[in-house]
Amino acid sequence: MTYPVGETMSEFSPYLVAARDVAPDQRRGGELRVLLGPKTVGSTSGFMGVATMAPGERIAEHYHPYSEEFLYVTRGSITVDLDDQPVPVAAGEALYIPVDTRHRLRNTGDEPAEVVFQLGPLAPRPELGHVDTERSATPPSRPEFAS
Repeated sequence: MTYPVGETMSEFSPYLVAARDVAPDQRRGGELRVLLGPKTVGSTSGFMGVATMAPGERIAEHYHPYSEEFLYVTRGSITVDLDDQPVPVAAGEALYIPVDTRHRLRNTGDEPAEVVFQLGPLAPRPELGHVDTERSATPPSRPEFAS
């Protein structure tokens, strides 16, 4: 659910979006929530969201032919495979992923991981936005994320 901030709403009104109000997308592994994007707030330059992964969970390899991606780990630690080269990223660290770089996120730690992601610019057509290069794995049990 989105909430307009302020008294009046216009095409360019700020919006507040809570992660708990966005349904998770689990098609590629982990739980992805796009918080600020064209569908949630009408953004036109990019989108951002949060991904959570239980220990052993991964987000399947993919690439973005039009957009750069920025990752910031807020909790736990992950390994990001960039064109098959593993890069460890810990809480408090950020990683830049250039256009056309294949990448997979893996929680190789022993605690849940949370990652903020941002992509931009927006692709002009869906096929330029996200290209899967592998199928997602069956997600493990996620008791630490249960309510």
